[in-house]
Amino acid sequence: MRIAEVETRPFRDQKPGTAGLRKKVRVFQQPHYLENFAQAIFECLDDVTGRTLIVGGDGRYHNDVAIQTLIRMAAAHGIGRIVVGQGGLLSTPAASHLIRLRGAIGGFVLTASHNPAGPGGDFGVKFNVASGGQASEQLTNAIFERTTRLSRYRIARLPPLDLSRRREVDLGGCILEVIDPIADYAALMQSLFDFEAIRALLRSPFHMRFDAMHGVTGPYARRILVDMLDAPPQALLRSEPLADFGGGHPDPNLRYADDLVRSCFAPQAPDFAAASDGDGDRNMILGRGLFVSPGDSLAALARLADCTPGYRRGLAGVARSMPTSRAVDLVAQRLGIPRFETPTGWRFFCNLLEAGRITLCGEESFGTSSDHTREKDGLWAVLFWLNVLAVRGIGVAELMREHWRTMGRHYYRRHDYEDLDEDLARELLEALRARLPRLRGERFGALQVTAAEDFEYHDPVDGSTSAHQGLRIVFGDEARIVVRLSGTGTGAATLRLYLERYEGDSAELEGDVDAKLAGLSRVAERITGVRRRTGRDQPSLVT
Repeated sequence: MRIAEVETRPFRDQKPGTAGLRKKVRVFQQPHYLENFAQAIFECLDDVTGRTLIVGGDGRYHNDVAIQTLIRMAAAHGIGRIVVGQGGLLSTPAASHLIRLRGAIGGFVLTASHNPAGPGGDFGVKFNVASGGQASEQLTNAIFERTTRLSRYRIARLPPLDLSRRREVDLGGCILEVIDPIADYAALMQSLFDFEAIRALLRSPFHMRFDAMHGVTGPYARRILVDMLDAPPQALLRSEPLADFGGGHPDPNLRYADDLVRSCFAPQAPDFAAASDGDGDRNMILGRGLFVSPGDSLAALARLADCTPGYRRGLAGVARSMPTSRAVDLVAQRLGIPRFETPTGWRFFCNLLEAGRITLCGEESFGTSSDHTREKDGLWAVLFWLNVLAVRGIGVAELMREHWRTMGRHYYRRHDYEDLDEDLARELLEALRARLPRLRGERFGALQVTAAEDFEYHDPVDGSTSAHQGLRIVFGDEARIVVRLSGTGTGAATLRLYLERYEGDSAELEGDVDAKLAGLSRVAERITGVRRRTGRDQPSLVT
């Protein structure tokens, strides 16, 4: 194996978040751009000689080119074994599990999650560490600093490598192992859920649909839901991974999976429907005539976790991101287990998972998971729901009504204002931040502000502090308004406004969500001025 030292120049815009580096495809296609980022990562790791590295991605455009580059660079840096999913595919949760299963030093996960793909779309690379979780802020800062002063990178001179079939090949001191990307993940799911009960449900007059949105989850769903659990093949929609996700936006929400959503409100609605995103880490759950909000989904699964073999032992605790509805808090209180409120960002959950403080966790952006991996997991959530439905013998809507009668209901909406001028969005947040101290005690009709603050998180595991994690105005247990900027895009700013109102009266649990939140929405506009300041009559997206 011949190794080259290639001269390069620093790139000043390679500032990764803990979820990785996301840019337009054309940025990654610049000469040496990906190589610089990968070189910085290798230089920031402890000795990698002889270690195992996992590589795979969601199959989006440029995935194949980037994987070839990363394999050559890994071989040049002394990695002993490179494990790659067949065809270059690995869902994000499967990659996380594989890192842990193989005792790897970490893994490159090639994805921009739910962002659009194709030549004009987005691409991304993130490095998951040995725990299977996302790199820490300290590591990503070190990587960025290293990219600003690189002058050369190491790469092996190898011919194009065939990743289309499972095999092992010696690259000259480094073994390339191309594996079935699904088998280990499927075995993990089989250890957590009652496949016999789910199989019996799917063989009964039970109609389900799963929309993979042309992302990586399609083959996983085909293997597990169809081949192992006997779901009819026609239950899967858009199950073939495509480099441009079929020209769609692979985000499982009420807009981008609108065909699936409409089917659930049609006369011949399925009993259960779900969707996942481009890299397989998000989920949306629906029943006949009902969309289950991510916060409600987390709360219901926590309350009924003992229906599944993998969680029958009980839950160590639960966690949610601050903007996620407070529904799971009531479940934790009833179960007598700890609950944690973290900033948005999966790495905060990873600290709690690694410390054994929590078993289930979730965030408002359609991400849910558990201690089985260190990433959110879309298909896992689908199987969890199917297991619960199989044991309880009732539908999604009936199960959620039972949950609300027991726990009360948190009416909840997220309003996204997309493609905003970044300076305008930040000025809006700063104006609201300055007003927060004066809001406490102020009354808006029947609602009185009991807290108004810029959320700051003190990590109970590592003692770190994360400030400026979102502005929230709290009206006791009755309602909340949260405002924050999204960090997942590659273009202009996205401002997110969250509305939440709790109703404990059993006579008020069947109301229309938007109608229930109309009054709170007016209060939010009075306080934040989002529509007035942005000039938008309505949000770009409501979920």
